Amino acid sequence: MSRLSIPDASRVTYAAGAVLWILFATFLIKLYVRRSRFLQLKRQGLPMPPYNPVLGHLLVVGKLMSTLPSDSNNQYLPGLLRRAYPELGPNFYMDTWPFGSPMLLICEPTTLHQITQEHSLPKHPDLREYLRPLANGLDIVTMEGQMWKTWRTIYNPGFSLNHLMTLTQVLVEETSIFCEILRELAQRQKMFRMKALADRLAMDVIGTVVLDTQLNTQRSENTMVNALKRQIRWLVFGSKINPWERWHPLRPFVHWYSNRQMNNYLHKELDSHVSKLQVQSATTKKSIISLALQTYLEDNDSKKSMDSTFRMFAISQIKMFLFSGHDTTSSTICYLFYLLSTNPSVLGRVREEHTQIFGTSRVERTRKLKEEPYLLNRLPYTIAVIKETMRLFPVASSLRSGEPGFNVRDTQGRLFPTDGFLVWAVSQPLHRDPTYWPQADNFFPDRWLVEPGELLYPVKGAWRPFEYGPRNCVGQELAMMEMKVALIMVLQEFDIEIAYEELDRKPSRGPKTVNGERAYQLPLGEPSDGLPCRAKQTAEIL
Repeated sequence: MSRLSIPDASRVTYAAGAVLWILFATFLIKLYVRRSRFLQLKRQGLPMPPYNPVLGHLLVVGKLMSTLPSDSNNQYLPGLLRRAYPELGPNFYMDTWPFGSPMLLICEPTTLHQITQEHSLPKHPDLREYLRPLANGLDIVTMEGQMWKTWRTIYNPGFSLNHLMTLTQVLVEETSIFCEILRELAQRQKMFRMKALADRLAMDVIGTVVLDTQLNTQRSENTMVNALKRQIRWLVFGSKINPWERWHPLRPFVHWYSNRQMNNYLHKELDSHVSKLQVQSATTKKSIISLALQTYLEDNDSKKSMDSTFRMFAISQIKMFLFSGHDTTSSTICYLFYLLSTNPSVLGRVREEHTQIFGTSRVERTRKLKEEPYLLNRLPYTIAVIKETMRLFPVASSLRSGEPGFNVRDTQGRLFPTDGFLVWAVSQPLHRDPTYWPQADNFFPDRWLVEPGELLYPVKGAWRPFEYGPRNCVGQELAMMEMKVALIMVLQEFDIEIAYEELDRKPSRGPKTVNGERAYQLPLGEPSDGLPCRAKQTAEIL
């Protein structure tokens, strides 16, 4: 067996030591540059929490995060910082490097208007890298420029309210299966996790609406959906502190394998859409992908069928639709049941409104939903309940990338440079800010029914669950329809009881609440522990 000679071993040791010194020197240079930038901003009088020249805001952030459950949503942090340091105001800088990009946090409507509507900042590279294993950057969430405009235009017709109204039957049929499952659970008196059930409901809806494909996840397993969920579990954001989670050696293999399963399934689905499109009449109900393909072919006269470009972009976007379309909606459905269960007077008013419009018969309600879908627009109190739920528990925020020479101006006239910063348009602290929302932490749907000029009337731009501007959520109309149909069909027949007390009988370490809320939000916006529930059929139905 050959061995390194002593001189060779010395050279290897020297080279390794040199590499380590270069890495350490590079780290120190980056540290100096980052901290110097923040110290300069501080000298200019721009707001930020107490700053350490070496550690930045890591000590402050670490202390506050230790008061939260370890799995809580990062959106809680800006609110904690503002409570701990009231002088910060709604817009401030935060430095957590090397664990995160330098940030400018914006929690004020007029300033948010500047970065989303007056001048729509591009999405931040951190978001693009987070979603890259899922969509490879070919999705309308992270695309930019003309490419984004082209593909957003292609998908817009499928998400128009007029088109979605033609698909109401899909929502009703899938929600009927959801009610069947609740009926079975109620009869067995079994505790269940609402998030898991709502995930499957929303997945089946988005699968049919987007692909015209029966995924059937409410009653069975689906290979493509299982691969998608596995892929989501293995996504990792760049600010992860745990190095094992951040650089897990198996992650590339899991991403490759999951993508392979999803892509194989979706290639076959797209092939079937081409043949369907050739025989569909003008009056045939079409999926979002079929409409997108039709728009794509109309805009490209030289193309007669699906080409490799459309196929590549479509597969990436379908995966993105399935991810965002099921996860965010199912989380809000959970919080709707949570808040209605804990506010019986509001629940009574919602049920009364549904009875007035749809009657008391299950058969009659189902018929009206399918045949008269525009009745969904005649539910002002139900819509108010949904909006108030999304105010208290927004499931998403927006990560933008600052630009050279672009500054935002706050209400005091101060200019905030954005160049080099992750500009975080964070809705959770804004939605709970008493400056804009009287009784900010209370569930009070009536605030959405008052006249302009009254104290409770919502401030323009202060409610942002779908964001505003050209990069707003393309699926917001579908989400609202899903939630209305779910409430109409479930509340008619069931009382949903929250069962956290049963879980909490077992002792556990660390905090279990955020701001006194047991159903705090997890990183993707869902309720903690999947929202444990029990379902009981109401006396009227029995």
